[in-house]
Amino acid sequence: MQAFQFSKAESIEQAIELGAQPGAQYLGGGTNLIDLMKGGIARPQRLIDVTGLPLVAVEPLPQGGLRLGALLRNSDAANNALVRRDYPLLSQALLAGASPQLRNMATVGGNLLQRTRCYYFTDLSFRECNKRAPGSGCAARAGFNRMHAILGASEACVATNPSDMSVALLALEAVVQVRGRRGARAIPMQDFHRLPGTTPQRDTVLRPGELIVSVDLPPPRFTHSCYLKVRDRASYAFALVSAAVALQLVGTEVRDVRIALGGVAHKPWRAQDAEDALRGTTLARERIRSAAQGVTRAAQPLADNAFKVPLAQEVVARAVALAGGVA
Repeated sequence: MQAFQFSKAESIEQAIELGAQPGAQYLGGGTNLIDLMKGGIARPQRLIDVTGLPLVAVEPLPQGGLRLGALLRNSDAANNALVRRDYPLLSQALLAGASPQLRNMATVGGNLLQRTRCYYFTDLSFRECNKRAPGSGCAARAGFNRMHAILGASEACVATNPSDMSVALLALEAVVQVRGRRGARAIPMQDFHRLPGTTPQRDTVLRPGELIVSVDLPPPRFTHSCYLKVRDRASYAFALVSAAVALQLVGTEVRDVRIALGGVAHKPWRAQDAEDALRGTTLARERIRSAAQGVTRAAQPLADNAFKVPLAQEVVARAVALAGGVA
């Protein structure tokens, strides 16, 4: 591990000033960042410890909805009474991620900032990785790519986003509140993470020094939901494919629906074609299966992950059926 400076922020304003310095990174739970530092992948020149900042509250918003502080632990968010009552989809997704020990350390803000998952990115013996060394190539394209993206990838990168929480937040239309030297801004979850394009080293749209202060959930309007995760083992494993489904049902009529996928792209993936096929219809098994076919219409599978195409369709169909009570 290389030498670095360490500072403990005493206020949000101080954290922003320190975080704007070249080579600075924020440290919350550290469950991803410290591992990357140990492996020589992340090499910050300065760590800013933000764990003492007053960003752990769960607060109702004036116009309805709920605000989750960026330093709220994942376990506390998952087990919060308001989250479990009004946003059970988020609670399910959080409890599907990592292990209890990691959830007790990991924070809401840190979960959003997990680096995309790829064996070639986290192993320095592979020199070709555009995320680590822009312009060096993507070893995963011609290598073992079973866990990699089938949607939204580019020639530069085929890594996938590992967050379960982010998939649920996308389906719930959450908004990430950030502050930086240029002021505050609200970033919809749909826009927070980036597709790789030609700059896969950038996972999010955050500007240098911007600090996540909260995640805001809109007033609850979905009556039924389900988070379904398919993985290689029952615990402590990243998704091969996951689906977050939120339905607004009146009887069996779908008044509105949101479907998001995990494990298939560089960012949580919104399945708008499937949503459009279900909205305004009555839930039925054949209609659900037909709608689920659309989630992979733009898929470009690699040599080892073509199985994700039918798997994604099946996971979405199953999650919709479970959410709507027609499984």
